[in-house]
Amino acid sequence: MDLEGYVRRCLRKKIPENKIIEDGFKRILEIKEDVDEEFAKKFIKAILEEVKTTEKFREIDDENLKTLLKYPKSGVTMGRMGVGSRGEGDFFVHREIARIVKSTKVKAYVSAEEQDDAGIVRADAKYIVAAIDGTHSRLSDFPFLGGFHVTRAALRDIYVMGAEAVALISDVHLADDGDVGKIFDFTAGICAVSEAVNVPLIGGSTLRVGGDMVIGDRLVSAVGAIGVIKEGEPTARRNAEVGDVILMTEGSGGGTITTTALYYGWFDVIYETLNVDFIKACQNLIRSGLIKKIHAMTDVTNGGLRGDAYEISKTAKVSLIFDKEKVYKTINPKVLEMLEVLNIDPLGVSTDSLMIICPEEYADDIKKVTGAIEVGYVEEGEESYLVDGNKKIPLKPMFRESAYTPVKKVVGERKPGDFEEMKEKVRRACDEAIKKKDFVVELLKERKKKF
Repeated sequence: MDLEGYVRRCLRKKIPENKIIEDGFKRILEIKEDVDEEFAKKFIKAILEEVKTTEKFREIDDENLKTLLKYPKSGVTMGRMGVGSRGEGDFFVHREIARIVKSTKVKAYVSAEEQDDAGIVRADAKYIVAAIDGTHSRLSDFPFLGGFHVTRAALRDIYVMGAEAVALISDVHLADDGDVGKIFDFTAGICAVSEAVNVPLIGGSTLRVGGDMVIGDRLVSAVGAIGVIKEGEPTARRNAEVGDVILMTEGSGGGTITTTALYYGWFDVIYETLNVDFIKACQNLIRSGLIKKIHAMTDVTNGGLRGDAYEISKTAKVSLIFDKEKVYKTINPKVLEMLEVLNIDPLGVSTDSLMIICPEEYADDIKKVTGAIEVGYVEEGEESYLVDGNKKIPLKPMFRESAYTPVKKVVGERKPGDFEEMKEKVRRACDEAIKKKDFVVELLKERKKKF
C-alpha cells in the first residue's frame, strides 16, 4: 500500500478531500496497529497537503522546470512489460536503459551497452573505494531528481575518502503499476551527473517491487559508486587532529533540500540543488595533489552538521569548534532563506557542504581550489560546539533530523520514551542474525571439504 500514491490517484480522480481523509485514515489504522485515530487523521491530512502542494508544479510558468519535474510516460506498466521477469520485454527495457548510458559519451572498458552482468573500468590503485546510497523516498514521483541526487550522494561518499571515482552502478525497483518511463527518467538523472563529472554508469539491476505482491507505482532505487586511491592515504574521519582548521564549501542541498522545496512549494530552490560543485572541488583537490595534505573530509549530510560533527568527535576523539556566523555563510542563500522561513534548523538537515579538516599551513591553497571558507578549528576534547557570540553550544544530533516536510513535522523529532528498550530489542535481533550467519559459514566450510 502506497499512501502517497493513493492520495495522488484520488486527487486525479476528483475524489473529494474529506472522502480521501475519511478512507485514508482508516487504511492507516488497518496497517499501523500502534497508532490512534487522531494521529492517523493528522498523518493523512499532512500527506494530502504535501501532494496538493507538489501538484502545483504543473501550474508554474517555467517550462524547463516543469519538464524537469515530469517523467516521460510510456503508457506501459512494469508488469505488462515483464520487467524483472527476464524475458523479451525485460531485455528490451534494459537495452533502452543502455541507450541512455551510451548517450553520455562516458566510456567504460565493458559498458552497460554490452548487456554483461557487470561492467569493467581500467584502474591501477592502492585502494579501491565503494559506496552505495538509496534514493530519497519522497522523490518517487520525481525520478529524474531522484536519480540525479542519489548519484551525487554516492559520488560524494567516494570523494570524501580521498578517492577518484571511476564507475557508477544502479539498482531500480518499480512497483507493478509503475510506468516504465519512470525507469528511463531515473537513469537519465544518473547519467546527467555521470556525463558532467566524467564517471561512467557501467551496470545495474532493474526489478519490480515485490513482484506481483505490491500494488502501486512507488519507485525504490539506489546508486553505487566505485573509486580508487592510487597514492597517499584515505581522508577518513578518524584522522582529524588537534590544531587542524575546518573549512567548508557552499552547500545547496541535495535530495533532502529538493524534497523540502517540492513539498512546501518552493520550486525555484530546486535549481540551486542542480550542480556538481562538491565533486568538482574534490576532483581539484586530488588532481592538484593537495588531497595528500588533508587529514579528514566529509559531506554535511547525515543529520546535518549536528550529526556529522558529533560522529567525527566520537571517532577521532577530538573537539570540533564551529563559528555559527561562518557556518551559515556556507549555506546557499536561497536554501537558507527557505529553511528559516519554514522554521527548519539549518544545522539539522543535509546541506551537502564539503567539510575539510587540515593543518593550518595548507588551508589557503585548499581554499583556492575548492572555494571553501574557514569555519572553525579542532581542539582537545570529545564533543563538538557551535560558538554564537559569547555562547558555546554543544552540537548534538536530534533523534531525527530536522523535520523538513509537513508529514515529518507531524511525526516529530522527539526520542521515544522506550528508546532504550527498543535498542535492546534491536541488539537481540542483530545477535540472532549474527548467529545465523555463523551457522551458515560453518555449514559452507563443511561442504567445502567434499571438494
